Amino acid sequence: MATPTLCDVTLREGDQMPGRSYGIEQRVAAGRALDDLGVELIQAGFPVTGESDRETVRRLACDADVKARIVALARAVAGDVDAALTAEADVIEVMVPVSDLQLGHVLDESRETAFEMLVAAVERVRDGGATPHVTLVDAFRTEPSALIEAFERVPDVPTVSLADTVGARTPHTVHELLSALGASVDLSRAGVHFHDDLGVATANALAACDHGVGRIDVSVASLGERAGNAALEEVVVAGTTDLGVEFGVDTERVIPACTAVLDELDESVEPRKAVLGREVTEHESGIHTAAMVREPATFEPFAPADFGGGRRLLFGEGTGRGGARALLERAGVEPTDERVSGLLDALAERGPVDAEAAIDLAESRAE
Repeated sequence: MATPTLCDVTLREGDQMPGRSYGIEQRVAAGRALDDLGVELIQAGFPVTGESDRETVRRLACDADVKARIVALARAVAGDVDAALTAEADVIEVMVPVSDLQLGHVLDESRETAFEMLVAAVERVRDGGATPHVTLVDAFRTEPSALIEAFERVPDVPTVSLADTVGARTPHTVHELLSALGASVDLSRAGVHFHDDLGVATANALAACDHGVGRIDVSVASLGERAGNAALEEVVVAGTTDLGVEFGVDTERVIPACTAVLDELDESVEPRKAVLGREVTEHESGIHTAAMVREPATFEPFAPADFGGGRRLLFGEGTGRGGARALLERAGVEPTDERVSGLLDALAERGPVDAEAAIDLAESRAE
């Protein structure tokens, strides 16, 4: 399976959430953390919207230590493109509506006019010395024939992203659309941008990966408008674990890098948030911990350390006899019935405690 390029959109999408207004220094620091992870494309802002976005794009694009290509968003109008060029973005992503709904109620133009605007904007990007990419807004609610025409109108653009702008699709319909396009379009030119309104953005991204798309948009902890976007950490961990795709990033830095981005942006995640949540790699159930003392993979989908995280086994009142026996064995103490009972009493009194403290208690049973 080909390795898609990741484009992180946290800095732009996250800043569009209600009540958020990240400072330039915050966004630049978060962008550098993403660059350290090895993300190839970082969509740092929408320059026409103001100086904060322009300066964020400029600071990252002009930083000699930043290896990622810095992407600026622009509508298919001259002023947007010029603002992105002024910000010195490496890549300018030109977006244009393509669905009937968006054409009629957002752009108020025909599809033909939209395509003409797109072609002109792409040429303006190229004339300005930047690399053009394209996003087709609301693509997943658009007839395949119109999308195929869009690809044909910009044959030299390396990436044309299909946006599920309102998060309306599921893996089944993602497969349907990409299968329909695949007969006429080189899907390695296609990117995908999913929102999580139905709770399946990561699943949609992985479904698109199956079709060989060349780019996937992600955001740390799904930060983004409404329910957010496909989560960077989920896409990477699931893709690596289940599909064998590593997305060109340093997998052992995924959790630390995402945590650094959240810290820089003053964001946090729920304790049970997939991959990043504190409780996701904590285990206290007696059946679970008993097995995991011997073999952690028994109740884990991935080894947290592979992605820069760690696990925490907790022992206490809920620890069963099997768990106590396993702790005694780990401590090199013969697990007699009396010692098992004594250890369970000690755990009930002092717990919940982590594995190291529990093993210390087990060792004390030998005395």
